[in-house]
Amino acid sequence: MESLADLSARDLLPRLAKGEVQASALTEACLERIAERDTQVEAWAFLDPDFARAQARHADETRTSGRPIGPLHGLPIGIKDIIDTRGMLTENGTLLDQGRRPKDDAALVSRLRAAGAIIMGKTVTTELAYFAPGKTKNPHDPSRTPGGSSSGSAAAVAAGMVPLAIGTQTTGSIIRPASFCGVVGYKPTFGMIPRSGVVSQAPHLDTIGVFGRCVEDAALLAECLSGFDANDPATTSAPRPPLRSVAASNAPVAPNFAFVKSPVWDQAEDVTREAFGELAEFLRPNCDEVVLPPPFAGGNATHRTIMLAELAKSFSPYYQRGKDQLSPQMRAAVEEGRTILAHDYLAACDWIEVFNAGLDEIFNRYDAIITPAAPGEAPAGLGATGNPAFCALWTLCGTPAITLPLLEGENGLPMGVQLVGRRHDDGRLLRTANWLAKRVSEAE
Repeated sequence: MESLADLSARDLLPRLAKGEVQASALTEACLERIAERDTQVEAWAFLDPDFARAQARHADETRTSGRPIGPLHGLPIGIKDIIDTRGMLTENGTLLDQGRRPKDDAALVSRLRAAGAIIMGKTVTTELAYFAPGKTKNPHDPSRTPGGSSSGSAAAVAAGMVPLAIGTQTTGSIIRPASFCGVVGYKPTFGMIPRSGVVSQAPHLDTIGVFGRCVEDAALLAECLSGFDANDPATTSAPRPPLRSVAASNAPVAPNFAFVKSPVWDQAEDVTREAFGELAEFLRPNCDEVVLPPPFAGGNATHRTIMLAELAKSFSPYYQRGKDQLSPQMRAAVEEGRTILAHDYLAACDWIEVFNAGLDEIFNRYDAIITPAAPGEAPAGLGATGNPAFCALWTLCGTPAITLPLLEGENGLPMGVQLVGRRHDDGRLLRTANWLAKRVSEAE
């Protein structure tokens, strides 16, 4: 018998709204799945089952009273442990914040509560959302990494513990773990979802993203979180984009794809090269290989310059207060970031608009770029979170990106197909991704 914990948000929402499924029953199914699987996966940094149940009872009472319900009514959601959540332990993956309980919610958590979501708890992050791994293991193979830094969020959705979860990306922290864990991961256009109340690593790059079981799930959650926030200068005053309805709509014509190997193609594993070659052939005549102009070869280095310079500033208080409590990776990052010269940093920031001007020429002809989400399937071992090289350029440019669990590696583990769209054209990207997911499913 299928458990409620295995259903997508898309399938659950209408049943929750009609009362065919009670929020309490769904929350209990998720808690049972967590009890069953989390001793092995270890996706959660903080979980209070009684508080989750209390929220679910309140959601059920709201619906039966006839009061309006929100667009996320009754849906359990996991929140990455660098996002402030009132009253819940939010330790940012570091011993230096051990025992920390914020008094206020991050802006996005306030929006979750207003939308009727059940805040299940805090999911594991790497240390300060950088590269030192947390305790989480890949649900498909506990000897392998789930990716990072949003490791717990991706693993929780993949293991059926929650239908939706929230993460962040500064290099590849949404796309990579989603690829390794076999779920949909969506990084919206930079600035779409406010970051106030979230640990700031690199303000030019930090982006809130989401995990779900299908494209429509991701679109729904991102739409509810999007919008202007006076405390985040990256956000702009604009109408909330109708992401879910656009994602679910039929494309007027078959989308055109630009297959971009990107300057890091030499880091792709053989199985990835072969799989993407076959995928490009499958999509023809609506898929062409496109080579990025030569300046894009420096994209990942440009991203690294910005990230380390801003990280050194952002995490200087941690370094000064207790650098011995930081991982060797974090200490090295702060120290390298301090050596970056101001003119090199400022010049790197200028490249963001230059690169986007080049990408606009591609998007004038193609609906989306198609490219790997990671070099291959999740690598063995838990001492690292995997290579984010295939994500850095798109994070630098602030373009929306989504990964779909459409491929398998040599060991039968999931591999993601990453689609990239034009900045602020998220709806089109999501619709294209939904078209691709259905097209591949129909061909199987």
